[in-house]
Amino acid sequence: MKRQKRDMNSRAFDRGYQAGVTGRSSESCPHEADNARQFWMSGWREGRSDQWDGFTGTSGVHKLRP
Repeated sequence: MKRQKRDMNSRAFDRGYQAGVTGRSSESCPHEADNARQFWMSGWREGRSDQWDGFTGTSGVHKLRP
């Protein structure tokens, strides 16, 4: 059985979070649509905040969704 694709906004948030945790710039956002860009930026901000708080590597794994 095929798995249902996740919501595109959820995927944008997750990818933004991963970019933020790894220290990439917010300028690297691949989305041009306002809605997807907003979710990506929200994820990026949360990822950067977690990186600054020290939630990197194995201590930040609990934040990522499967």
